[in-house]
Amino acid sequence: MTQQTTIQEKMNFKNYPQQPHGGKLVDKIVKGKELEAELLRAEQLPKIMIDMEAVITVEMIATGVLSPNEGFMNEVDYKSVLMKGRLDNGLVWPVPLSFAPIGKRNEKIVKTLSVGDEVSLVDEQGQAIAILKLDDIFDYDKEFRASHLFGTTDRNHPGVDAIYRRMGDTALGGPIKLLRRVDWGPFEKLRLEPKDTWREFYEEKKFRSAAGFITGANPLHRGHEYIHKNALEEIDGLLLQPLVEMAKREYTRHEFRMLSYRSVLETYYPQGRSILAPLRVTYIFAGPRETVLHALIMKNYGCTHALIGRDHAGIGEYYDKYASHTIFDEFDPAELGIDVRLFHEVFYCTRCDASATEQSCPHDNQYRINISGTGIREMLRHGIMPPKEIVRPESARIAMQGVQPKGLDEEGNSVSPVGKTIKSMFPFYLERTSLGGRKRPVPLTVEELTNIDLETVNLDVRANADRIYQEIFEEFSRVGDVNRGLQPEWISSARESLHKQQQMVIQDLEEKVAQAPEIASDEFMYQDKEEAKRELEVAKKILEDIPAALDDHHLAYRTWNVLPYKRYCGSDEPTDEDRK
Repeated sequence: MTQQTTIQEKMNFKNYPQQPHGGKLVDKIVKGKELEAELLRAEQLPKIMIDMEAVITVEMIATGVLSPNEGFMNEVDYKSVLMKGRLDNGLVWPVPLSFAPIGKRNEKIVKTLSVGDEVSLVDEQGQAIAILKLDDIFDYDKEFRASHLFGTTDRNHPGVDAIYRRMGDTALGGPIKLLRRVDWGPFEKLRLEPKDTWREFYEEKKFRSAAGFITGANPLHRGHEYIHKNALEEIDGLLLQPLVEMAKREYTRHEFRMLSYRSVLETYYPQGRSILAPLRVTYIFAGPRETVLHALIMKNYGCTHALIGRDHAGIGEYYDKYASHTIFDEFDPAELGIDVRLFHEVFYCTRCDASATEQSCPHDNQYRINISGTGIREMLRHGIMPPKEIVRPESARIAMQGVQPKGLDEEGNSVSPVGKTIKSMFPFYLERTSLGGRKRPVPLTVEELTNIDLETVNLDVRANADRIYQEIFEEFSRVGDVNRGLQPEWISSARESLHKQQQMVIQDLEEKVAQAPEIASDEFMYQDKEEAKRELEVAKKILEDIPAALDDHHLAYRTWNVLPYKRYCGSDEPTDEDRK
C-alpha cells in the first residue's frame, strides 16, 4: 500500500462533501527512513538548479495543491492543456506545469539526459529539493506557450516576460519526489497544506460546506468583506488565502497584508468560521485561465465553493473586464466539481449607505466610491488612510506600514499618476464639485488633477460619505415620527418662527397691494399694483415651501383606532360597557 493511498483512506474522502480534483489528493513528500536514503541518493544524481518559483511549484505539486498532477507534464499533456484547457485524458486543467531549465550549466546537464533518468533539483544554495524522474524530454516553444496561455506574445505582459526570462529551450517531464520543504518565514506559523484544511473543515469543525477566496497583492478591503459575508450567510466556513509570493514591484509587503487580514478578521468576522492561510503560489497573470486554476486549487483544499470577483488574476487591459466570469461558461459545472460564485465589481454607495454592485444598486457615480485595490495602495503610498467605507481602518493602518515603495518621489509623484488614482476611486470628482454635489461647468481631466485634489476629495468623502444617508434619514424621520419626543424642539421652534415671520411679510404686502396705485408715478421709487401683487404671490409661495413645525398637536390626526384599544390587547369579545 502506497503512502498516498494510506492518506486517502485515512481521510476518507468519500464521506466528505467534496473530493480532490481527479479523485485523489497527491502526496509526494518523502518521509522517515526513505527520506534519509533519498537525500543520499540525490547527492549522486545529476543536479539541475531551480529558482524560487520552480521550488514553489514543486512544493505545490508534492503537497497536493495541484492534484492530480504528480510532476511536470509530458509533451502530450502539456500541449493538450495549452490548446484545450484539459489534460489528455479529458480532465479540466487550465495551465500547463512545465519545466524547462535555463542557464549554461543546466543546459549542459540537460543534453546528457535520457528518458528514464533521474535528476536532483537543487535550490540556489545547492540543497536538494526534489528528485525528478524523466518520462519525457521535448522542445519548449516559448511563443507557442505565450500565445496559447496568455493570448499575447507582448513582452510587456509579465507572464509572457517570465517565459522568456525563466525558461530554456528543452522541457523535462515526469513525476517528482519532494525531499525538503522550504521554510515560509513569517508565514510558517499560518501555513496550511490541503491535508490540513480537509481535516479542519470536515473532521474538526464538521462543516458541510466551505468557500475559498484567493486574493492578490492588496490589503483586505470592504469589497472583499462584502463577498466574504455574502458567502457566510449560506456557507459554513471560509478559507481566505492571500498570495504571498512573486507580487508586482509596487505592492504591500506580504506579512503586513496578512496582519491587516488578521486584525479585521478578529474584529468583524464570526470567530471559528473563517480560516486564514497564506497561499505560496507563483503569479502567472494568465487572466481567465488562472481563475479556473485557482478554483481547482480551492477544490483541492477541500472547498465546496469558489468565490470569484471581477477581473480575478487579470493584468492591465489584456483581458476583458469580466473574462474571469465568462470563462466558466466553457465548462460543465459537474466536471469542475466546485460551485463557482461570481461577484460583480463592488463599490460603496453613499445613497444606499452600503457596499453594493451593479446587480443590486440603482444609483449612479455621483453617490459612489469605487473600491480599487490599486487605488487603495496608491493612497496608502501617499500617506492617506482611505475612507472607512472602502477599507477598515484596522486594515489600512497596518497595510500602510508595509506599502512599497513608501511615499512620493522628489517631484511629488507616486507609482501611479494621481489623476488615475482619483478617477479609479472617486469618479464623481471629475464631474462634480463634491460627493453628491453640483456638476462642474467644465469636467476635470485626469491629467490636470494634482495631489491637492487627492487630499480634497478624501476630506470630502470622510466628511460626507456617512452624512448623506444620515441627513436623508433625518428628513424622513422629521416627517414620519409621530412621537415628537424623538425630534429636537429647536427644529420645530425654528420652523414656527419661519412661519410667523413669513406671515408677517404677507400681511404687510397685502396692505401694500391695497394701497398701490394702478400706475406708479416713479417706477424706480414706487411700485404699481401689478408688481405689488406679484411680490405677494411669491411671499405666499415661500410660506407654502417652509416645512411644517409638526408638534404633537399637529400630528394628533395620525392616530386613531377602529375599536377601543383594549380590544386589540385581549379578548376579541366586546364587554357590556362596550355594548352600551
